[in-house]
Amino acid sequence: MSDTKTPFELMMAQAQEMARAFNPALESFSPKGFEQLWPTMPKDAMEMWFGRGMSKNGLDAKTRLLLTLAGLTMQGAQAETPVRMTVRHLMEAGATKDEIAETIAQMSMFAGIPAMTRAMEIARAVMEDKEEDSK
Repeated sequence: MSDTKTPFELMMAQAQEMARAFNPALESFSPKGFEQLWPTMPKDAMEMWFGRGMSKNGLDAKTRLLLTLAGLTMQGAQAETPVRMTVRHLMEAGATKDEIAETIAQMSMFAGIPAMTRAMEIARAVMEDKEEDSK
């Protein structure tokens, strides 16, 4: 077996080396840290901007976020940060763990088991973090 790296692996190694050269603190940079920059929006604000504030007879913020989670799952749950943030906002909007899990599970029929499993893993981690924060 050879020890050769793919072009992507080589590019990532070069980018990490450049980041260390520019700023040694970037060596431990994690994109997940961006989530900390976006606070969870209060439920009333979500309703105003994304819920019934748009249309009195339309969907509430929780339903819109459940649809968003379904769409993100359909895309294979490849964008971890948006899935995490959507689950976090869903919990703030009043969605139960069962509603979140059911939305993701329903998408297995259309997106496949791997997409559902990935989205469920991400959602479970967010819900566990939320439980730890509330203790």
